[in-house]
Amino acid sequence: MDTLRVNRSTYSTDLNDTEWNVIAPLLFQPSEGRPRVWPLREILNALFYLVQAGGAWRLLPHDFPPWKTVYSHFWRWRKAGHWEHLNAALVEIVRQREGRDPQPSAAIIDSQSVKSAEGGMELGVDVYKKTHGRKRHIVVDTLGLLLLVVVHSAGVPDGNGGKQTLQALFDRIKHSVYNRWCRLKKIWADGAYEAIVTFVQQTFGWTLEVVRRPEGAKGFVLLARRWVVERTFAWLTRSRRLARDYERRPATHEAMVYIASIRRMLKLCKAAA
Repeated sequence: MDTLRVNRSTYSTDLNDTEWNVIAPLLFQPSEGRPRVWPLREILNALFYLVQAGGAWRLLPHDFPPWKTVYSHFWRWRKAGHWEHLNAALVEIVRQREGRDPQPSAAIIDSQSVKSAEGGMELGVDVYKKTHGRKRHIVVDTLGLLLLVVVHSAGVPDGNGGKQTLQALFDRIKHSVYNRWCRLKKIWADGAYEAIVTFVQQTFGWTLEVVRRPEGAKGFVLLARRWVVERTFAWLTRSRRLARDYERRPATHEAMVYIASIRRMLKLCKAAA
């Protein structure tokens, strides 16, 4: 059933056969319940369109499944953590296709403040960037692939947000500071995280290295390692749903970020095929 319907026009965000064959085995497909009316491929196509085009749920084109059906799948998968699991599985696949170990040994952390277009939970003001909304803290590997995103109030300082983000990463991949099997050893960051270097070492067993601008440098300077996470932010904000914060819940914003990351990695899989 999960094939593209021939009675609608295709969009540039649609999955092709190669991309579908990569993601299909990773999808959660319950064995019980009512028979599915709409194929999962069409549900994903609608979600990828929504994130890329930046429209409202109710404004989904009529040749997609009904918006309530698409939203229902999005909501249930968000509650189950399925978007995060899909993203993590694709990171391993892309890394292996690039000749890397599935698990990274180094990462980069950074935050981005985004203006909010709606009310909702955990809103605040980033006093340095004069932005009212939320921050999205992300951790990426050295290829720029998204490992984790945590969305919180823009009023939370980067140091505190970094602790929250790295705690979530620790709970997901390491669990104990004495775990020698976790490959991740080093994390690069900017000067906003300097105050938590010792905390990260003692609490998580990771080395947090601050990458600083050269003394006397003026204007734009390409900083080693730091440019990787900045490029990932640029990739994410190409999705118009992420150009501003349109979500009422931080968890919904996180799911949208994971969907944008998933779509990009599927394109990488297609290019490598």
